[in-house]
Amino acid sequence: MPTLILLRHGQSLWNLENRFTGWVDQDLSEQGVQEAHRAGTLLKPYHIDYLFTSVLTRAMRTAEIALTDAGKTNIPTTRHEALNERHYGDLQGLNKDDVGREYGLEQLKIWRRSYDVPPPNGESLEMTQIRVVKYFEEEIAPKLREGKNVLIAAHGNSLRSLAMHLEHLTKEQVLELNIPTANPLVYELSDNLEVLSKQYLAPVE
Repeated sequence: MPTLILLRHGQSLWNLENRFTGWVDQDLSEQGVQEAHRAGTLLKPYHIDYLFTSVLTRAMRTAEIALTDAGKTNIPTTRHEALNERHYGDLQGLNKDDVGREYGLEQLKIWRRSYDVPPPNGESLEMTQIRVVKYFEEEIAPKLREGKNVLIAAHGNSLRSLAMHLEHLTKEQVLELNIPTANPLVYELSDNLEVLSKQYLAPVE
């Protein structure tokens, strides 16, 4: 039975500054680096055949640090923008508190947490899910169906989109789903990729 591990990147510099990041390429903060090292310790017991990441530095670096610490090198790696974070459009670079003051907290919540309402010139979670699931089905699922174990290092919303697909969540349920930074989420899957078990490798607060 294949294992799929989802790894959200560690804290980025703009996470630290409470800014909408989206597709803007930001590196990890010092805390994010430490989170990636912790993820590596947690991943040591797991065999990983393939790594898939977004093309954004914070995801790629989290995976690199974690896998190096876990003693797993030379793993075949594929990077693709289909796994990138949700594109926040005109909000990218703006401080979330400032957006709340300008547009109101209710509008801020809708832009951040709704399933099908995109921010101006950006993507909704639904739009993000379409590209993530298409890529998963075309490129990643075949590896899992061969019985291979896969690690995906990506972002909060791209991984939420995939978790929604795997767990058959409703659009209401996914709004309550939050994947913590650098805490590996392990799915044990059946041969036809139904979820048999789900486990975070560190306690979720």
